[in-house]
Amino acid sequence: MKTLRFILKYFFLFYIGGFTYCGIEILYRGRTHWSMFLCAGIIFIYASVQNEFFEWDYPFWKQLLKVWTFALIAEFITGCIVNLWLGWNVWDYSNLRFHLLGQTSLTFALLFLPICAFAIVFDDYIRYVFFNEEPPRYKFL
Repeated sequence: MKTLRFILKYFFLFYIGGFTYCGIEILYRGRTHWSMFLCAGIIFIYASVQNEFFEWDYPFWKQLLKVWTFALIAEFITGCIVNLWLGWNVWDYSNLRFHLLGQTSLTFALLFLPICAFAIVFDDYIRYVFFNEEPPRYKFL
């Protein structure tokens, strides 16, 4: 029963993360792609797993830096798969300055920073409300 609860919790978190990011993307650019749902769900799970390894006194900025770095790597890998390898042309940042193979760019990297901060806090409140875990508290410095 404990294993089933664990699986359902992380499936729920994956779904919420993917759905939330796709909603943000639809609001921002008017469309999304199912591959973004998968990528965002994986990133949200990574943000969530941070709670399993660090105490509440772990500095928020360090957690944010880890999640942000993971998000940038995940976006780049996803872009290489869906855009370069499969040729689906989901996005192309090659017209932006400071891009890497057109799959990630400094502009979008900076936009991901507040999204990652939101994901960390959102996950903490989901865990608190739906899974009766500790109430969120943060150490910023």
